[in-house]
Amino acid sequence: MCAVEAERAALAAAGVRAHVLVGGVGPAASAAATAAALPGADLVLSAGIGGGFSPLAPGAIAVASSIVFADLGAETAEGFVPVSALGFGEERYEVNASLAADLAARTGGRVGTIVTVATVTGTATTASQLQARFPDAVAEGMEGAGVAAAARVHGLPFAEVRAISNLVGPRDRDAWEIPRALAALGAAVAAVTA
Repeated sequence: MCAVEAERAALAAAGVRAHVLVGGVGPAASAAATAAALPGADLVLSAGIGGGFSPLAPGAIAVASSIVFADLGAETAEGFVPVSALGFGEERYEVNASLAADLAARTGGRVGTIVTVATVTGTATTASQLQARFPDAVAEGMEGAGVAAAARVHGLPFAEVRAISNLVGPRDRDAWEIPRALAALGAAVAAVTA
């Protein structure tokens, strides 16, 4: 599952041999599109570009050990409270450890938490808060938790791979390296599906 056509095109250009769908941007669109596409699937991979947490830089690959819907919860005077602490469900989706290790070996990616957000991080303060909550965070995206939620409901294994286009933090579009990230994404997913 990819969010946008440019990601799908990068996978096609790299010769990816898998059924690739464009599910739309954000966790709701990705969950709905994934759920509709699941019959007949045996593994669901959320693949896209995204922001990276240090030390990852543009062109690097992040592989999820866990996928966390980072802004699903409540804001309180004491700080953010995740939905699980509120007693309303789960925000964390653990990726099978051997699957994550295999994907990292095939892609040369760094394993860690990939956070899913509905609002892309745009300040150093928010980036620091995310890093404090998720010290092993490697990347930020907008679709992984939606894909994982749909896969979990259907009892299917899931994973997430992100190619880094920019650092998580203040929005500086001039520093984004989208073509480089798309090329890296294509190469990584091609290595997985070879």
